[in-house]
Amino acid sequence: MLVLLGDTHLPRGSRRLPEPCVELLRRADAIVHTGDVATAAALRELEAYAPVHAVHGNADEPALRTTLPGRLVVELEGLRIGVVHSGGPRQGRHERLRAWFPGCDLVAYGHSHLPEVANVDGTWIVNPGSPTERRRSPARTVAVVERAAPRLVEV
Repeated sequence: MLVLLGDTHLPRGSRRLPEPCVELLRRADAIVHTGDVATAAALRELEAYAPVHAVHGNADEPALRTTLPGRLVVELEGLRIGVVHSGGPRQGRHERLRAWFPGCDLVAYGHSHLPEVANVDGTWIVNPGSPTERRRSPARTVAVVERAAPRLVEV
C-alpha cells in the first residue's frame, strides 16, 4: 500500500499527525509526499514508517529545499508516479500536470490543501489534501493507493 500525503507543515505548535494517519503510515510500503513537510526532522519522522519519496514545497525550510527535488518521478508498486508540490492555477491543471509528467500512471500534487482524485484519460491526478491543516477542505485527508487505484481517506 502507498500513502500519499502533503502539506503536513510539521512541527507547528502542538500539531501532530492524527492517529488514523499514523496507522496508515505504519502499514505503508512507501510514502509519497507532495511537499511542505516543513522540516528535516519531520521528514525523518516519516522515514521511520516507510521509505519516503518527496518533493520540496514553498513552506519547507531551506535545508529541505536544497535536499529535495522540485519534481520527481518514481516507480512504486508497478506505477510510474510524478510528484510536484504545486499544480498551478486550477484552469488547465490536469492538462499541465499530464504534460509535466508524460507516461506517468499517477500524478500527485499538493499546495492547495484541497483533496482530489480524478482519472483523466487514463492518468490518475491526485491531491491528497492535508492530514493536519484542512483550510477550505471539509476534512483532513490523505490518499491511499492499493491495486493501482487511489482513494481519499479522512483522518
